[in-house]
Amino acid sequence: MIRSILAAGVLLASTGAFAQGAFPARPITMIVAFPPGGVADITARPTAAAMEKILKQPVSVTNRPGAAGAVGNAAVANAKPDGYTILMALSSISVIPAADELFNRRPAYALDQFAPIALISADPTILVSHPSLPVKTLKDLVALARARPGELSYSSSGVYGALHMPMEIFMHATKLKMRHVPTTGGGPAINAILGGHVALTAGGPAAISGHVKAGKMRPLASWGATRHASYPNVPTFMEMGYKNVEYYIWAGMFAPKATPDAVMKVLRDTARKTVADPDFRKAMAAVDSLVQYKDAPEFQQYWMADAKRLAGLVRIVGKVEAKK
Repeated sequence: MIRSILAAGVLLASTGAFAQGAFPARPITMIVAFPPGGVADITARPTAAAMEKILKQPVSVTNRPGAAGAVGNAAVANAKPDGYTILMALSSISVIPAADELFNRRPAYALDQFAPIALISADPTILVSHPSLPVKTLKDLVALARARPGELSYSSSGVYGALHMPMEIFMHATKLKMRHVPTTGGGPAINAILGGHVALTAGGPAAISGHVKAGKMRPLASWGATRHASYPNVPTFMEMGYKNVEYYIWAGMFAPKATPDAVMKVLRDTARKTVADPDFRKAMAAVDSLVQYKDAPEFQQYWMADAKRLAGLVRIVGKVEAKK
């Protein structure tokens, strides 16, 4: 009798261990720290759709905007590390802690609270103007901005956000003064220029592609080291003589730190299969965004190098709020 009870206990224990290890056993939430319409959201949705097919579980995209991405990023940083809450982040994830340090503020989160899963895409931002602005080239814009200091306005995804930093880098290099109109994310920043509320913005190819093709925006320059394949006629700032004006908006997936290795392996394997999914690749190609997949170890190195560079840029740009 005792032997039977012990055997049953071993069986139940092994069954429980198996059940706990069967990830995922329920839906996964992918947090996007910005409203719909920006690069993070546009990348997250086909990513989540492909992951659902692979994992046989729902993967829902939830937008948690606020404070240039700090609200959504912090939500994942402090989430239970079980793999059921993950983040589709932009390069600005690295900027926010550097800005907090610059202002001597309590940090919203720390970079070491995240475990990288995979880099999904990386694109240079593109400077675009409203078609009503009387400029056709970067040279035209610089001349106009010099003639009208502080008059031209540009939208961004928030102070120190992924669309604000490239504009500050550009203005710092050219000594131009323009009026900053921060919004809650890339989507609202795009809507601001489409509505004629601002003259300029910096946008990732995924967010501006359709509007450029429709003639609702005019691309003037790229922050890349080389010309973007989908914008072969758009020069880079570098080739126009601005040697240090370079910036990339990347999208990558993260889980909270301390997520179990077995769970991370499932998420990493799923990300690798996702970027090879035909529907995913078609969706990314449709918005002219380059898939730049890197698995967790390579992504970690890429991220840390980029974070170091961006922290340096934050110090160069300085206290933006103090300039107002």
